[in-house]
Amino acid sequence: MDQKFEPLFKSLTLPNGQTLKNRFVLAPMTHTLSHEDGTISDIELSYIKTRAEDVGLAITAASYTNVEGKAFPGEPSVSKEADLEGLKTLAQTLQTNGTKAVLQIHHGGAKALPELVPNGDVKGPSEVSTIGFGKSEPHDVREMTVEEIQQAIKDFGYATHLAIEAGFDGIEIHGANHYLIHQFVSPYYNRRSDEWGEPLRFPMAIVDEVLRIVKAEAPEDFIVGYRFSPEEAEDPGITMELTKRLVDELIEKPLDYLHVSLMDIHSETREGEYKGQKRIDLLLKWIDYRMPLIGVGSIFTAQDAVDALDTGVPLVCLGRELLFDPQFIHKIETGHPDDIISYFDKTREDKHDLPDAIWDAFAEGMYPSPKPNK
Repeated sequence: MDQKFEPLFKSLTLPNGQTLKNRFVLAPMTHTLSHEDGTISDIELSYIKTRAEDVGLAITAASYTNVEGKAFPGEPSVSKEADLEGLKTLAQTLQTNGTKAVLQIHHGGAKALPELVPNGDVKGPSEVSTIGFGKSEPHDVREMTVEEIQQAIKDFGYATHLAIEAGFDGIEIHGANHYLIHQFVSPYYNRRSDEWGEPLRFPMAIVDEVLRIVKAEAPEDFIVGYRFSPEEAEDPGITMELTKRLVDELIEKPLDYLHVSLMDIHSETREGEYKGQKRIDLLLKWIDYRMPLIGVGSIFTAQDAVDALDTGVPLVCLGRELLFDPQFIHKIETGHPDDIISYFDKTREDKHDLPDAIWDAFAEGMYPSPKPNK
């Protein structure tokens, strides 16, 4: 292995004492592979096993904490006892090569799809019309009652309980990408005039409930992470100034990592006080080494991974690249970085060993992919 890649293979110990075998993380990639009732399918297990075996930390696809927040067809569930058997198998599958398995817990909120939730009753922080996954037309969303907000908080706690029972090494709270927790932070989605209109009240209530369950039920080295989006295009939307407030509160909690959701790890702030500055630089400055930050976004080559680590993030997250080439990490480690497949090739007979549903999504241009000459 080339010496410049060696830092990617150093172990890392999280604040709770859990040690990761290397600096690679499998991103929590959306898929549509679970059974209709949210239980884990064999196709899902086969697909995820090859993508997880070489990373230090594997984060599952977003898994709904209540069917009322189901945002994708085939989304996995972590909401009921019937999910446990499949979740146990999923955890064991991810852990087979020393990988730490983290279950991402999620509620779609306003982005839940009417045809997937009971009575088509989609609800979020405030009334809004929005477009869901795979759709071209918007659907209407009603405002949640205070009782429904309180139930959503409890649901995240119960999902954490199920993750512990299933044998996962940890959970990740999905506070990013326009889903329920993100929506409460965003002034675009949250226009409430009551106490829940304060943008950080709901995410902190979720964190506190999850940590309460972890303290009562989990091993001491159980991992708790939090994913967030630092900016959004909506107006008014989440700004880096608001994200600084969020980060300042999160780093006071006994979490084990933060995970920023970016399409490009080197992207710059679009507006406001920090306009033109790299988001990742700002976040690292604000976190100030108090907990690890996972960096993600447009990492498709071995050099991209080195460049990502060189930003200062201790953990490098791979999403689309591990779909194109499950052997990405192995090829770097064994001295064959030039053999990495760094783009989606719809002429491949092996279809990148992807399930048909994911292959078709890339082939139809649903997800962006680098060009072959990158």
